[in-house]
Amino acid sequence: MSVRPNVRPAGHKPPFWRDRAKRALIFQIILVAVVAAFLIYIIGNTQANLNARGITTGFGFLGNTAGFGIGQTLIEYSSQSTYGRTFVIGLLNTLLVGGLGVLAASIIGFIVGIARLSPNWLIAKLANAYIETFRNIPLLLQIFFWYFAVLRTLPSARESMAFGEAIFLNVRGLYLPQPLFESGFGLIPITFVVAIIASIALIVWNKRRHEATGKRLPVFWMSLVIIFGLPLLVLVSTGVPVTWEMPVLRGFNFGGGITIIPEFLALWLALSIYTASFIAEIVRSGIQAIPHGQTEAAQALSLPRKLVLRLVVIPQAMRVIIPPLTSQYLNLIKNSSLATAIGYPDLVSVFAGTTLNQTGQAIEVIAMTMAVYLIISLLVSMFMNWFNARVALVER
Repeated sequence: MSVRPNVRPAGHKPPFWRDRAKRALIFQIILVAVVAAFLIYIIGNTQANLNARGITTGFGFLGNTAGFGIGQTLIEYSSQSTYGRTFVIGLLNTLLVGGLGVLAASIIGFIVGIARLSPNWLIAKLANAYIETFRNIPLLLQIFFWYFAVLRTLPSARESMAFGEAIFLNVRGLYLPQPLFESGFGLIPITFVVAIIASIALIVWNKRRHEATGKRLPVFWMSLVIIFGLPLLVLVSTGVPVTWEMPVLRGFNFGGGITIIPEFLALWLALSIYTASFIAEIVRSGIQAIPHGQTEAAQALSLPRKLVLRLVVIPQAMRVIIPPLTSQYLNLIKNSSLATAIGYPDLVSVFAGTTLNQTGQAIEVIAMTMAVYLIISLLVSMFMNWFNARVALVER
């Protein structure tokens, strides 16, 4: 007796529950519906609780008077300014410590990372001791160390540590001369921008000339001369339209000049030194990822060690260094929120702290603060990804 094979007639379609594509679509629709229902429930429950407590929602509070002072402001501010102004003040202070921290951490990290591979035994061991020490101590403890154990033990204003007759350091901060710009100084920043554009054009031209003829000019030193020499020449030719306001001891404190508060110094030092220890290891691993044949080939051409490092090793190592370096930059910017532990007036301390406590607008304040850190992180990531694409190998 023969058995007929289970052959489906032409045009027959399997049930939808056996179609993988349809099942996946159904599961996705169900998941989206569940998430949407959960969000609707959370929003409704939050709104009901706010109404029960008489808390209004919205961003109208940003126009109300703040009524409190801030220790460090980069723009004009008083206790009569609005809460919106406190948001801007906190944002600028966060960008200031984050930007200077990234710059200092990059410089220290690259120097220590290269020193870690030095043939000099003492330099290599000192670099390794730096990395192992600061990388393994929690950042918050380092912030406390610089603030309480170092800066808070400095002498009083009357017994300040003086560097010449212009710079003073004491328990209340660092006091520097403040430049006062007179008429005609506007040409200086314009000249500086023009000098930067000219330096970029010179670098691009020198690169194309090198590819075409094999000859190259010392564009690094030439660019430095252009960027700093041209504005200096214009400054001298305009009669140096700048005067300096010196800090002067008045009673129990200094007046005039620029004041850098100890909270900023402690946070900046801790962020820079802590992050630099991780960057140093990234630089070390990036350099060691380059095949030794590259170094040996350069040395066979009798190139000095510094030229081998600058022209052969570092350009190739950057392709390995940049991706993890991006993560360290993001970590530094986000770690700056620890400023609230020592009272530095950053965005978290001023806006998500004092402003939130006074207004009670928790949802709006926290949402704005989270959005700021998200946008900053995305912008940094976009820039670093663009830079990474610029230095990546291009297949012919």
